[in-house]
Amino acid sequence: MSTEQIPFSRRDEEEVLTFAEVAEILKVSPNTLRWWRQNRTGPDFFKLGRRLVTTVGDVRRFMRQQRLASRRPF
Repeated sequence: MSTEQIPFSRRDEEEVLTFAEVAEILKVSPNTLRWWRQNRTGPDFFKLGRRLVTTVGDVRRFMRQQRLASRRPF
């Protein structure tokens, strides 16, 4: 079974995701991800060889932070 067939909720925390996979999971354009990375507001990425990657755990952490931030009273 390829990893693309495994639901995001069932993926291992340490599984490595590419930039394109993260954009697809978060339903944003790669340009939006680049902007977030440049401004240090998106998920944490790191270099693996020449590729820019992150982990499932980091994407989940980012999503959780965004959810909590949107609940804060003004």
